[in-house]
Amino acid sequence: MSAILHIIPAGAWAHHQGESWYRGDTLDAEGFIHFSTPEQVVMVADARFRGHPGLLLLVIDPARLQHELRYELPFELQANDSPTTIDMHFPHLYGPLNLDAVVQVLPFEPQDDGTFRLPAGL
Repeated sequence: MSAILHIIPAGAWAHHQGESWYRGDTLDAEGFIHFSTPEQVVMVADARFRGHPGLLLLVIDPARLQHELRYELPFELQANDSPTTIDMHFPHLYGPLNLDAVVQVLPFEPQDDGTFRLPAGL
């Protein structure tokens, strides 16, 4: 199975250095951490983080995860201030992310128009 991705502010990632686990901002509220596939991440970034600088993209090896990963639908996504139901499965981690599953951390900055582009090599 290919890598999954998680968008995180650089400051939040710096805060978790030296720790073993990352809970994200949705685990406690929703019961899982949101992830994307490489095919989904730009759509998610453009809808949720358009124009936000200082982001990183965590590249995670699903085989290293210590909690259950489910690919689920439907997923509500705010795009251009209107809700859209996306008919695709998104990866959700039902437990904290063990940081030894993160195999790469890439800068994920918006372009001049605020939109995102998949980093080279993904």
